[in-house]
Amino acid sequence: AAAMLRELRRRWGSYKYRFVPWLALNLRRQRRTLRYVPESSQDKIIADEDVFETLLRAFKALFINDFSRQADILALLPEVKCQYLELLTVEQKRSKVNYCTHQGQHVFSPEEVLFNTLGFTVSRDRSSLVSAGTGVFVTKGFVPKGTVVSMYPGTVYRKHEPIFFQSLGNPFIFRCIDGVLIDGNDKGLSRSVYRSCSRRDQLGPFQMSDESWLTATLQNPLAVGQYVNNCSHEKAANVCYQEFDVPGHFPVELKQYLPNIVYSHDVESHLRCVVLVALRDIKQGEELFSNYYTVVS
Repeated sequence: AAAMLRELRRRWGSYKYRFVPWLALNLRRQRRTLRYVPESSQDKIIADEDVFETLLRAFKALFINDFSRQADILALLPEVKCQYLELLTVEQKRSKVNYCTHQGQHVFSPEEVLFNTLGFTVSRDRSSLVSAGTGVFVTKGFVPKGTVVSMYPGTVYRKHEPIFFQSLGNPFIFRCIDGVLIDGNDKGLSRSVYRSCSRRDQLGPFQMSDESWLTATLQNPLAVGQYVNNCSHEKAANVCYQEFDVPGHFPVELKQYLPNIVYSHDVESHLRCVVLVALRDIKQGEELFSNYYTVVS
């Protein structure tokens, strides 16, 4: 009985921050875990252009690293193929590795690509908080203040779209300022919905989203943001959520690394993503902590 009670307390501890009645009753008591935003336009730690450039750099590096498996895409984009061949040549010279052809290139792990491109890697591991379960750590390198350090993956639901059954017992639903919800659960019904939407939107060889965050082998190593734990009195927040709408000119060949998909296919609007931005310099070995929700006052 005691073990069951401890497990219930642990589950409640991770879920209560998403539970609207709990939020309403405890808002005034938990000021340290809140980030007040006077206006949605001020919900920017860094400029959207900086977020865009970071994702572009990381995704291009992942694409080049996986160049030999992109033949179907590149066959439909000859001009893009020429650009990436030039980038591949530059990368080969920079890394001082000689290749006979791009088919014989040395392939790094996605984590190595992230480190070589942004100077750090992040991964999931057991949290330093006793009751938190899984957490996210900087496993290698250094994260400067103002850097995009992670992304929050999942299905994007707009207002009035059905999410009731997916939300039951689900601690991974993130609420944006405008009421848009992102379901970052990688199990159960949430997992099935994401995969269904992702495969629905695929256009020939062009994948419009990344499904690998649902597995243990990540194609985009940034897509672990749903496992970042809530800050506490002992562990202050070192990262903060920032909403980012993917612009229409985002390269189609790089959308395969976006860990988000819209629930409704017929909605004409930009894809909502949420990134986590470093509030201070973060060293190797540190766990990431943020707030679970944003309050617009």
